Amino acid sequence: MGAPEQRSAKLDELDRRIRAAREARAPKRGKAGDKFTAAGMAWRMTLELVVGGMVGAAMGWGFDWLFGTLPIFLVVFILLGFAAGIRTVMRSADELRKTQAAEAAEEIQAAEAAKAKQAAEAAKAKQAAQAADDS
Repeated sequence: MGAPEQRSAKLDELDRRIRAAREARAPKRGKAGDKFTAAGMAWRMTLELVVGGMVGAAMGWGFDWLFGTLPIFLVVFILLGFAAGIRTVMRSADELRKTQAAEAAEEIQAAEAAKAKQAAEAAKAKQAAQAADDS
């Protein structure tokens, strides 16, 4: 193997390693169709809380109208509606937390895999360089 060919192979290997390192360190771009965005999640939680109270108020008013006891069921069902809304908001927050934890774990695994691949490529390049020096 001639010197220019050996140099070209080394440069190609170096170029590939630099490209892989840049890709590993590049910031991850958000997908356009992300399921959870901060504003979307905030609106979802707000609406869940408000709708829970409104449904409770409507049910309470309906029972009060039906039985002729105006403030009793209205107050009770408004409180129950808000309690249901809070429970739903807590469930949504837990869902968001689990999704973010899974995404973080995937990013960590991808970074570790890239480092391992980079280390293996460096070892292979070092062995190739030693073999070329020995010959």
